This record gives sequence, structure tokens and C-alpha cells, in this order.
Amino acid sequence: MAHSRREFIAALGAASALAAAPRSVRAAGDCPFRLSVINDEISPDFDHACSVAANDFGLHWIEIRSMWGKNVTDLNADEIDRSRKILDKYKLRVTDIASPLYKVHWPGAPMSKEGPHRDEFHADFDFKQQDEVLQRCIDLCKSFETDRIRCFDFWRLEDQKPYRAAINDKLRQAARACAQHNLILLLENEMACNTGSGKEAAQTLAEVQEPNFMLNWDPGNSATFPVDVPYPDDYNNLPKDRIGHCHCKDTIRKLDGKFEWAPVGGGIIDWVGQFRAFERDNYHYAVSLETHWHGGVPPAGSGMSVGEASSRTSMKGLKEDLAKAGAHC
Repeated sequence: MAHSRREFIAALGAASALAAAPRSVRAAGDCPFRLSVINDEISPDFDHACSVAANDFGLHWIEIRSMWGKNVTDLNADEIDRSRKILDKYKLRVTDIASPLYKVHWPGAPMSKEGPHRDEFHADFDFKQQDEVLQRCIDLCKSFETDRIRCFDFWRLEDQKPYRAAINDKLRQAARACAQHNLILLLENEMACNTGSGKEAAQTLAEVQEPNFMLNWDPGNSATFPVDVPYPDDYNNLPKDRIGHCHCKDTIRKLDGKFEWAPVGGGIIDWVGQFRAFERDNYHYAVSLETHWHGGVPPAGSGMSVGEASSRTSMKGLKEDLAKAGAHC
């Protein structure tokens, strides 16, 4: 299986101009990662989010999830065309389609308590619509010239064992559909879904061996499990060649065992160590800020939203940790 994975990744790299240069051939001073931010963490206004990302954060990449009050999978043709023009305007490339694929209840299982009626970044799809959502994501990859689709593995069940084999089969089917278009399917470890921790991510990757099925590694989500140490413990148990994307946020654990989000560099995650390990292991895909923390204070009279102020603070912390790790981004 390792051989087939190498063949798939090699073919994908040959076919796509999006592949980043490995560390050994990068120009001196280049960022080793596709430093990025999820657009709607800054603003629902896509033009403004792109302006901040490119002009203020100095980024060349952006991750797209929702804009103008709509999930990316709901954009119509005119909105896609408008989005592409904005990306061109700011010379930004898209890391992946941050879709809500499979963030739904698993049919036939007890109703998950993790699937409440709440905003899921303007996504509202049920299980029967998931094949349609997947095809929509494949089409969006072509429109936005990216090779990656983010997915989940259904709202978390108290006992997933009776359903795990079927869930894995669904992930395999989706990965095979993506492979027909030379696309990577990224499973995010999400605490509200069945693969939440780093330990669970390692297990799912071991069971779903499709060569284009990779992990959207989120240490912040893993840190919400009280016994988990995202780096170095969880990371060291992950297959390094199966990590295809990284979400960057930070977490504080409270005395009552609960957690709250923090700006990057202000929580318990050893991001400096994680970035050094990424460089050591020749990881060169996205490091994408997913702020989540909303403790930023907008400057008086600026009209800036709390989300934007928080993202600015968190991006500053992210870049400081990258610099401490020796990455010039």
C-alpha cells in the first residue's frame, strides 16, 4: 500500500502546479509551509478577508470555508466567478475546499449529542445529500485550482464500534471518487466527530489505507481531550506521509477539565516543537490559522470586528512561533 501511495502522490505532483517545493530545493528564506488562514475567521466579506490575508498578513495562500453568508459548497456560478476574481486581485491561491462533508449524523445510529442545531459555517446538509456535496466539492476544486477537500467522519457517537467499519467504507468510497480526479481527501480530527483525537486519527488512517486519504492534523482539537498531548505524543504516533494539511489554533485546559480557545502561542500546544518536527519530516503543505478564539480587542474607532482583531492577534503569535522554530514565513 505504501508503494501505491507514493505512486499516487507522485502522479498528483506531476499533474499539478500547486505542489510546493521540497525543503532541499526551496529558495533561501522561503517559508517551508503554505502559510494560510481560513477566510471566514477574518470576515464574511471575502474581498476584505483576502485583503487582510494578502496585504496585512503577507500570505500567498488562503483556505475557503464560507463567504457572504453562504457555505462554499452553496456558491452559485456568479459567486464562484466573483470569488476567483478576488483571489486573482490579491494573488492568493487556495489550499483546500474546507467543506462540511460528512459532518452529519450517521444513519441508523443513536442520535449524536454533538449534532445540535447550531451554525456550522452556513452548512445545512443531511446524510442523503452527502454524495451531492462530495461532487460539488470535486467541482469546486477545479474552479479554485486546488487538489484538496476537507471532510469529517460524522457526529461523534458514544459507542462507534458497531458502525466504525461502515463509516470507514464510506470514507474509502469518497477517497476513491476523489482519486478519479487526482484529488486528496483530508479527514480532520474534530472533537465533535468520531475521529477527534490524535490517537483516533492514527487508528482511522491505519484502517482507511486509500493512497489519497490523508489527515488534516488539528492539534488544537486533539488538545480538547484531557489525556492527549498533541505534540509530541500524538504527532509521533501519526504516519508522517499521511498528513496533508494542518489547522493551527491554541487551547487552554481549565481546572474543571473543560477547555477554551486561546490565541496561537497562548495555550498549551507546543507549536514551536510541532513546526520544527514538520520541517524535520519534510512536511510542506498548509499551516492554516483557524482562529476560533474570540478574545481580540478591536482598536477604538476602527470598525474592526472581534473576529478580525482575534485573527490578527493569533496570526502574530503564529508567526512568532514559526520564527522561534526557524521557519521564515
